[in-house]
Amino acid sequence: MKFQSTTGVRIMRPVLRRTLLGASAATVLGVSVLSGSALAQTGHAALNLAMVGEPQTLDPMATTADLVGTIMQHVYEPLYTFDAKWAVVPLLAESLPQVSKDGLRYTIAIRKGVALHNGRELVAEDVVASLLRWMDMAPRGKALAKEVAELKVRGTHALEIVLKNAYAPLLPQLALPTGMAAIMARESIATPLKDFVGTGPYRFKERRPDQYVLLTRFDRYTPRKEPASGYGGARQALVEELRFIPVPNANTRVEGALAGQFHFADLLPVEALPRLEASGGKAVPVMTPSFGFPYLVFNTKEGVMGSVALRRAVQTALGAGEMLAAGFGDTRFFVAEGNHFPKGTPFYSEAGTGEYNQRNPAKARAAAAQAGYKGDPIRVLTSRQYDFHYNMALVMAEQLKRAGFKVELNVVDWATLVQRRNDAKLWDLYITHSALFPEPMLSPPQLGEGAPGGWGTPAKQAALTAFNQEIQPTRRAALWGPVQKLVYDEVPYIHVGKFNSLAARSPALEGYQPAAWPFFWNVKLKP
Repeated sequence: MKFQSTTGVRIMRPVLRRTLLGASAATVLGVSVLSGSALAQTGHAALNLAMVGEPQTLDPMATTADLVGTIMQHVYEPLYTFDAKWAVVPLLAESLPQVSKDGLRYTIAIRKGVALHNGRELVAEDVVASLLRWMDMAPRGKALAKEVAELKVRGTHALEIVLKNAYAPLLPQLALPTGMAAIMARESIATPLKDFVGTGPYRFKERRPDQYVLLTRFDRYTPRKEPASGYGGARQALVEELRFIPVPNANTRVEGALAGQFHFADLLPVEALPRLEASGGKAVPVMTPSFGFPYLVFNTKEGVMGSVALRRAVQTALGAGEMLAAGFGDTRFFVAEGNHFPKGTPFYSEAGTGEYNQRNPAKARAAAAQAGYKGDPIRVLTSRQYDFHYNMALVMAEQLKRAGFKVELNVVDWATLVQRRNDAKLWDLYITHSALFPEPMLSPPQLGEGAPGGWGTPAKQAALTAFNQEIQPTRRAALWGPVQKLVYDEVPYIHVGKFNSLAARSPALEGYQPAAWPFFWNVKLKP
């Protein structure tokens, strides 16, 4: 892959304890946490946002973790993003790209007059340097790098991407907030990042581990002119500060929301819904429909789950419906179905779904014996910071034990889980979740390259090559079925089902739109 510049510029390549939140919240969290009315009285508009834990990094390219994407999407922006209907729309790009007839050459114009947080104007050199870094270190970027023949600067405000073959997921890959193709000032690029210099409506100010990440309004931000829609259109920083506060205990997030100490509390347990509804308006429940899907990732590289036959035996043992009921309880929050995409969407398929939700311990035990299972423990990584992960893990462990498997449940904080899953020697299976997108190659990362689990077989390569090189939508949709069938055959991960999410907001918070990755531009506090 060649990278060229026509301008002659060289391109360089802890945990909080559970506590009742009351008047002493500042002591508990180590940060001033005020109610909406108190903040309005100070004249200093700031949002206190309770997140599921401490981000393991603030580098948006270094991880696909939702928490990092949620925070840093306010600081960094990609070339493209998604509107309210999940259509790709331009953000830092001036418009959708010009594409050659053969589908191999994309010419992208960059918006002029966009200011970086260090004060200078964004130019194409910054974009190309950022994309090079993304393709070098991010799982989705690495997958795209294999498809790219050339990446060129075209003057001060344009670039060109030349592909080896047609690649249908290109623009959605550039638009995703997690593992983001974030555009940053080229002089700030380093590994690890020390200066977080983007173009977003908020700029990074301070991080105090286990206390908060503090972002402040970027007064020189230039929004797009289109009306706001999803992540697209005009973004306005209507409050001065965003404080992302790690609150790993889900019940503590609920109590803080009810006490008025958080303006927003993310990913609450579904059993909190009646309390929120009966709070008399102290906290407003927020349901995000079709939020995503939980899934189980297997270590296919080494260890006991390196055997396809054993992974299939585990798949036979599991009852996804029972796991979903444990994770979400209320049937308003989940659907047990094996198709990865909902009925009525372009990629709906029932291929392979006969293997879904079998919950057959006898058949699984026999299959494990035939595969040579010797009683080695299956090391399961999970976290209580996502309460439904932990509850599903408990049920899953019992289902596996009934089928004769030995299970070792390792419960850690989310940052530790994300760290450990990158070392194939430390785990056999972990539980996570993803937002549900209209483009299959956006999630889970296991469909791409370099993601935890290490799935990479000739059958995968063949199926995904055919799928991704077909740019005609109807023909491409028909090619998803073989990919889904292959997932059930080789079991790199298990799609457990689909779910809606629950959060809470303060009644003082206006303009919030439910989203897979919560965003806080275009929101304000009542005076």
